[in-house]
Amino acid sequence: MTLLKFANSLKLRTKFGIPISVLLVASIVVITSYLIDRQADGYRRELETSGETMIAILANNAESGVIFESTYELDEILQLLSQFEVVEYACITNKEDIILSEIGQALQGYEQTKPLYHDASDDEGHHNFFIRNEYGQEFIELSNPIVTRIQNLGRENLGITGGLDNSFKQSYVTEEIGRIKLVLNLETVNQSIAESRRTAILIAVVVLLITIIMLTFFVRFITKPVKMLVDITDQVSRGDLTQKVELDQNDEIGHLARTFNRMIESLKHSRDEIEEYNRNLEQKIVERTLELEEIQAQLVQSEKLSAIGQLAAGVAHELNNPLGGILGYAQFALEKLNKSQTAEETARDKGKYIRYLTDIEVQARRCKTIVQNLLRFSRSSKTTDFSDVDINQVIGDTITFVEHQLHMNQIQLKMELHKNLPTIQGDTGQLQQVLTNLILNAMHASPPDTEIQVISRFSPALGEFGGTVEILIIDQGSGISQENVKKIFEPFFTTKQVGKGTGLGLSVSYGIVKDHGGEIKVESKPGEGSTFIVILPVQKPQPASDNVSNELQTKN
Repeated sequence: MTLLKFANSLKLRTKFGIPISVLLVASIVVITSYLIDRQADGYRRELETSGETMIAILANNAESGVIFESTYELDEILQLLSQFEVVEYACITNKEDIILSEIGQALQGYEQTKPLYHDASDDEGHHNFFIRNEYGQEFIELSNPIVTRIQNLGRENLGITGGLDNSFKQSYVTEEIGRIKLVLNLETVNQSIAESRRTAILIAVVVLLITIIMLTFFVRFITKPVKMLVDITDQVSRGDLTQKVELDQNDEIGHLARTFNRMIESLKHSRDEIEEYNRNLEQKIVERTLELEEIQAQLVQSEKLSAIGQLAAGVAHELNNPLGGILGYAQFALEKLNKSQTAEETARDKGKYIRYLTDIEVQARRCKTIVQNLLRFSRSSKTTDFSDVDINQVIGDTITFVEHQLHMNQIQLKMELHKNLPTIQGDTGQLQQVLTNLILNAMHASPPDTEIQVISRFSPALGEFGGTVEILIIDQGSGISQENVKKIFEPFFTTKQVGKGTGLGLSVSYGIVKDHGGEIKVESKPGEGSTFIVILPVQKPQPASDNVSNELQTKN
């Protein structure tokens, strides 16, 4: 995790507290260190100044003692330093660097660490250094020359009173006649510095703790209303719009709290309106669903009536042939029966009469079947009751309706039906309507002397897939463009000439197949014909529209 991501993951209180605390600690450490160093320098400078003052006074007093090499006088001068604890060692030497007097014990094996704050070697011959012995103890070494003034007397001004002329004034020459060296112990100063350092650190720690406590209180005071806003925001995000921020502040956070409360009230009002709209919308959905179901039933019935109109001529022709045979055989039988015949002739013609009457029965049953299928096809029902359906039987019944029209349009019909198709759950009349629409559409798209194939096949179960029954209607017509393939199931869309199609056949067929839990696929290329594939599941389908309507009605 990068530093930026880690910083973004911290709480607001931590984001406030850590940077301010770090800045505060760093500031106090820097300021305290600076003050301690300044104080230490002050102590050392003060000691150095005192030492320089003492050594300068002693150098003036030791002039005569060095000139006369009076050890007694020099010892008395140095004894004045013994009352100071900081004096570690002092000595007076003559011009030849011979010690004339000394107190204390000279340091052995020391080294100079750095010059003092003044120059290590100046014009007056001062030599001042920090030194450290072999035990690590620090000292200040001060060295000051002992000088005397010598009057210059020439032959020209001997016996002449001075002051008469500037050229006759006496002149003096300063001459170094010895040196006094003073070593001051820094132990006391260092103890004072250490004590001051401890005091400063203690004060800094106390100030730091007090500041951190005050800072924590201040940060908590600042972030507490923000945390309250965050908690209420979390509750509001979970849908609880009854919360309200209770803050009596006149700053920006108080303004934010009041604005947030107004936003919650606005959200609550909007949610109430949306809930009211949803309640009304559910009722309207139920009403619209019922209306759509009614309209769909009307469309199905309308399409049935349209298909019935197209089948009228074919049905009339189909009924005309068996009825002509029935009428002919009946008239012939009546004519024979009305004639006076002998018993031998009646026995001889009995077989013929039986054959005539049998043909009459067959043709009458055929007429009855045609009429029953036509009535079943045209029957309107608002509810769909699924039962076991034999698809091959449905195909055969449908062909009974349309074979005459195919014959009249010089189109051959070829059927390849699977012999062992399983039954499916469906509505026979609706499935007949689907196949009638698809076959008639194929007929309208096919030129004379072409062929339409009707194929049934079974796709067996595989895993959770329960298997399907498929019906293929293949024509050799003009085909459908890819652009129109996407639109053919839309209501009122048709590629037929004006007056030759309503544009509802495929739309209604698509709805019927969907109600059966199946689907319709189209494979077509312009100029190469079309293939419509009706896929119906073997298991009983659950119509989606009915379930939605029932659920909505149950809620209401």
